[in-house]
Amino acid sequence: MDKNKDIFESDYLPYVNRWGKITNWLGVLASFGPALVLLVGFDIMPPVSAIITALIAIASAVGINWVIEPISYFPIVGVAGTYMAFLTGNISNLRVPSAAVSQKVAGVEPGSREGAIIATLGMAVSVIANITILTLGVFAGTAILSKLSPEVLAAFNFLLPSLFGAIFVQFALMKLNIAPIALALGIGLTLAVNAGIFSFLPGRPTYMVTLGAVFGTIAIATALYKNKSVNKGAAIDEKN
Repeated sequence: MDKNKDIFESDYLPYVNRWGKITNWLGVLASFGPALVLLVGFDIMPPVSAIITALIAIASAVGINWVIEPISYFPIVGVAGTYMAFLTGNISNLRVPSAAVSQKVAGVEPGSREGAIIATLGMAVSVIANITILTLGVFAGTAILSKLSPEVLAAFNFLLPSLFGAIFVQFALMKLNIAPIALALGIGLTLAVNAGIFSFLPGRPTYMVTLGAVFGTIAIATALYKNKSVNKGAAIDEKN
């Protein structure tokens, strides 16, 4: 076991870290590739306000996940799995379940050296299967869409709002006391943006809906939690 540990730490982890950094930086470059082509090849540059607006909108929506997800998933997927997961995506709904099932089938513990290797193998298989099915779906989907009527195609415009609604309901069921607050903040801020209250901000300030709803809900939920804790402590003191 000591020999295996030495190989894992002296050979396997340095190899994984080296290639993990290379492939992830290549992924970053590929992500910005189309924008760089437009800038260098066609001299097309979006306004700075639009870039800032997009950055704020994305950061307010998923910025907290940039910290939480790596910490949360690392004990299951390990070093190699972390590189692989954040390069290929579909982490919570595909990569982590694949890693967990692989570890369970192999009978290894999450967080162990064996668990990290098995998780990597399971995730690698899921990536191959995902790409294969997705490729077939793209070509088949194109053929199917070409046969659909304009009315059906127009209905697809409601797909994204429906998806967000379903996600909201999923999380609302977990915190029924907070859900109405989040919904009220979202609706109120949307009306405020449409009324032009935030027109002094750069770009189209729709990002204020996300910022206000996310951080407003967090602030209110934190206040409610603290108030509940104080009341609970006072009740215990009175009982004693």
